Amino acid sequence: MEKGKSSKVALVDDDSSMQAVLRTLLEIEGFQVVVIPDRMNLEEIIVEIRKEKPDVLLLDVHLRKTNGFDVVQQVRGDIDIGNMRVVMSSGMDLKDRCMASGANDFLMKPYMPDELIQKLYGEI
Repeated sequence: MEKGKSSKVALVDDDSSMQAVLRTLLEIEGFQVVVIPDRMNLEEIIVEIRKEKPDVLLLDVHLRKTNGFDVVQQVRGDIDIGNMRVVMSSGMDLKDRCMASGANDFLMKPYMPDELIQKLYGEI
């Protein structure tokens, strides 16, 4: 994903307040944001990701009907979306497990907006 280019971010998080804050922040930064409802099950989330074709997926580990580990593994196994950048996040230090599951990067909550933007672009 090139910096300065308008990029699409798909956001999957179980916290509606976090969704709202992230959507606002990312839109201010020039991203197109698609919020994928976490009330969906694994298959429905994958269908939405395939439909939206985001440049990057910002994925919380803990979701209501599934978890981020299963989502990233499904993404990686899908020929159409398998190469998309995936940044996972959690309030627990699960970086090693997220990376082993197929994530490109990990953010420990709470994180600073600048760190988020850099991770989305793959700069740090």
